[in-house]
Amino acid sequence: MATSTGSASFLANLGKVYGTYTGAFVVFTIVLAVLEQVGLPNKWIGYAFVFLTIFVYAYIGYLSRTMEISEYYVAGRSVPAFYNGMATGADWMSAASFISMAGGLFLAGYNGLGYVLGWTGGYVLVAILLAPYLRKFGQFTVPDFLGTRYEGNVARVCGVVVLFCASFTYIVAQAFGIGIITSRFLGIPFEFAIFAGLVGILVCSMLGGMRAVTWTQVAQYIILIIAYLVPVVWLSTKKYGIPIPELTYGQALSEIAGLEDKLNIVRKHVEPFVNASGQFSWVEFNNFWALVLCLMVGTASLPHILMRYFTTPNVKEARQSVAWSIFFIFLLYFTAPAYAAFAKLEVYQNVIGAQISTLPAWVQSWSQVGGLLTINDANGNGILEVTKYAVAGPFLDLGELRINQDIIVLSMPEVAGLPYVISGLVAAGGLAAALSTADGLLLAIANALSHDIYYKMIDPQASTRRRLVVARVLLILVAILAAVVAGTRPSGIIQMVAWAFSLAAAGLFAPLVMGIWWKRTTTVGAITGMIAGFGVCMYYLISTHYFGAPLWFGIRNISSALFGLPVAFVVTWLVSLVTTPPSPEMQDFVDSIRVPRGEIRGVGATGSH
Repeated sequence: MATSTGSASFLANLGKVYGTYTGAFVVFTIVLAVLEQVGLPNKWIGYAFVFLTIFVYAYIGYLSRTMEISEYYVAGRSVPAFYNGMATGADWMSAASFISMAGGLFLAGYNGLGYVLGWTGGYVLVAILLAPYLRKFGQFTVPDFLGTRYEGNVARVCGVVVLFCASFTYIVAQAFGIGIITSRFLGIPFEFAIFAGLVGILVCSMLGGMRAVTWTQVAQYIILIIAYLVPVVWLSTKKYGIPIPELTYGQALSEIAGLEDKLNIVRKHVEPFVNASGQFSWVEFNNFWALVLCLMVGTASLPHILMRYFTTPNVKEARQSVAWSIFFIFLLYFTAPAYAAFAKLEVYQNVIGAQISTLPAWVQSWSQVGGLLTINDANGNGILEVTKYAVAGPFLDLGELRINQDIIVLSMPEVAGLPYVISGLVAAGGLAAALSTADGLLLAIANALSHDIYYKMIDPQASTRRRLVVARVLLILVAILAAVVAGTRPSGIIQMVAWAFSLAAAGLFAPLVMGIWWKRTTTVGAITGMIAGFGVCMYYLISTHYFGAPLWFGIRNISSALFGLPVAFVVTWLVSLVTTPPSPEMQDFVDSIRVPRGEIRGVGATGSH
């Protein structure tokens, strides 16, 4: 893959390459399962899954090394729609989707569906409003589009600032997930585990840029989807005799309802919009739909996702790759509610009411990973039981057992008594999800800083080699900084990811959508709208999370874009009405990109690459 000839040969044999890869991974898993039965220690199974998969990703990154600008930034614009959809699925399904989403459903029940609806619904916005048109615009990065569309570097810089803040927050969440996995399955301290995973991120993305990240993400998607589906299909078959969890988890919900009555749990798993006391709450109702909106709009604003549609050969394949993205994401998201239901049923049946001295081994194992599982024998009777209906924090609403949402999926095979090889498989899947997204995010930040700031503004005469060296150095620095911040454990994975979505939504959605769909949008209007919307969102998030400021209308700060988003649109619209319209050339070009067919071209010299 290091040469153009090699790339052409690779593209012509994609089906064979990844078919062989998938078969080899299945055989590898079966071999470890056999070795487990003959006595291979669990820790060696964990080592094998973690180290071998990281080695494979690093090897793909090495094979994909390049010194060509187009290959590094947009994979040569040669990625077929099917594989771009798969890569986008891996880029999208981060540690939040793989590790935390089912955990959120486990803890919040119906209210947790806001994450599923928001994250999947966002791709409708991507397909309808943005992806084909950004591809036709023909730029390298999202700030590149802003700088070209709004004819100046001020909009470009604003785009880079928003991109950095949103993507960096997202990266920290992925580093946190990597730390959890490697700490548990390699048996090393959490803070060191983060940096161990960092090596895999850097090797995958540093040498080959978008080309390396693309083909690594396809490989990572294959592993993560196998790892996610196998345990829940196994449980569905084991419990109900049908290997389709989407058809059987209704029975699990019925059993959960019976156990909730028996245990006197007042916050029911399937009751919508209820608070901790089990009562319908308008606050929960409002927060549910606010979260759905912010996640949908944030999905359509994330630079590392939008970048993926710059890699397709043409506009048609950009549209098709959005459809494939939705399909590959659907496979996991449609299964997450079943995952949560089976996990909760196992805990209610086999943990609650048990003597603390005889709790399953997984309780002891996970209680040693960063305080993510704790037991407090509140009444000193030696039995784990329900002592009150709610506790503060992202924990199961049982007074004596507190389980963080970030370990539900990873611990599920052990909770259900499945072979340890399935635990190793899930760990490999979670690592693939976190690494794939971290790769895409790091590349988005490094490319924006090196291309939009360094090359476009500081040194336009920089050689290709110098530009790529700058990109790689920046990538390393950002990765190290993200690992350091993750080591401070700023919040849970899913909360940090939701913050990133709100920041992207408030700062980028208005200038992107209005820049495409309203040719009268002016440079000054877009810039002031970005600053106003992003500023309001950032103020609300920081003031409520770090300084204890009161919530506006009871809306949690994971949905802070609810306030910044309308501000961005209104300010952009009003200021655009009273400022000088874009040039006729730009307005004609904006009209042209909304035509489904036609050449992909830039505006003047700045739009050509």
